[in-house]
Amino acid sequence: MAQRHLDPTNPTTAPADAVAGYLRERATEFLRALRTHRETGGGTTNGNEESTDAALALRRSARRISGTLHTFRPLLDADWSESLRPELAWLSGTLGREHAYAARLDRLVGALNRLSGATNLPTQTSVTARSDAGAAPIGAAAGSRAAAGSRAAGAARAGAAAPGATGTGSRPPAGPDRGNLTVGAAKAGALLDRQLTLARTRAHSAALQALGSSRFHAVADSVAVLASEVPLTPTATAMDLGPLAAAAHDRLHDAVTGLPLHTAGHPYNAEALIHGLSPDTAPHPQDAPWHQVRLLLRLHRYALEVLHPEAVPVDVRLLTAGEALNRHRDASEAASAAAAAARTPRIAPATAYALGVLHADQRHEVEASRFAFQQCWQKEAVRTP
Repeated sequence: MAQRHLDPTNPTTAPADAVAGYLRERATEFLRALRTHRETGGGTTNGNEESTDAALALRRSARRISGTLHTFRPLLDADWSESLRPELAWLSGTLGREHAYAARLDRLVGALNRLSGATNLPTQTSVTARSDAGAAPIGAAAGSRAAAGSRAAGAARAGAAAPGATGTGSRPPAGPDRGNLTVGAAKAGALLDRQLTLARTRAHSAALQALGSSRFHAVADSVAVLASEVPLTPTATAMDLGPLAAAAHDRLHDAVTGLPLHTAGHPYNAEALIHGLSPDTAPHPQDAPWHQVRLLLRLHRYALEVLHPEAVPVDVRLLTAGEALNRHRDASEAASAAAAAARTPRIAPATAYALGVLHADQRHEVEASRFAFQQCWQKEAVRTP
């Protein structure tokens, strides 16, 4: 049965009812997606597209429930919400890895094709693991990566892409050294295909194992209870949602204020390339604040969904900012994958060179995404019906 949407602008509707109604709807979506996932063979290794969509729907519902529990936690039973939130975060992260690895591979192979002028996807069948056996030592590969980074940085500063372009956008040819890049691109593509396909397979197995675990069944039981009864505090009916939603907006605003927007306002300043060739395998230190803003923007959007259950007012600035931050996250993780592949022992210099160019290309996509975010955020929000 379809649930009645609550109007927070109606003075006869208690704010607690709006939160409870939103949580019940998200819990119902979660259970519906879980049923679809099981009925379409999601528990097997040959899950079809429908079961994949159901897994993504499970993840979306889990994220929204977790975000609502965080933003409006003063209205909810503290022990219950604090125990459920980390479990939902675990589930969302587990279900999202397989899709992330697949998207990362597509992005990187598409970038290799664009940079080398190739028309076919490099695959394992076209380049075997033997092609890199007995090749140059790691020191030579590192030197090639450094040269590639400098060359790609110069190409990007010369206008290789328009600010805000995606990783698969159209660009002019890469210029000199095209032959070296083309030779190494096939081997680099095969190496990335092996590594990311293996990671995707492991993520798929981990997701299947998680969905069959007692931990997941406990989460599903809690969500099933949530679909019928939301544990509110005794004072929830007297609380106002406005200040809680405003606090989510303020946290987003404060995080954006901490970003180097002045630097990001200059396209292709190569700020994102700093420490790009560091031997440290940890995530890029500059990216963390931007990822945090992306998370806070998502929480702000979920809060608006609670306040406007019928239809969230369209804010073009927030939509554009969210798209830019998504591209930023994708390019950042793709660059990390290219760097990880370049650290593979005993790869050929041409392969290391191609991976170095690919890494620099994705780090410039990071810079372009920051530029796009800075441009849209500085504009006044535009709302349409």
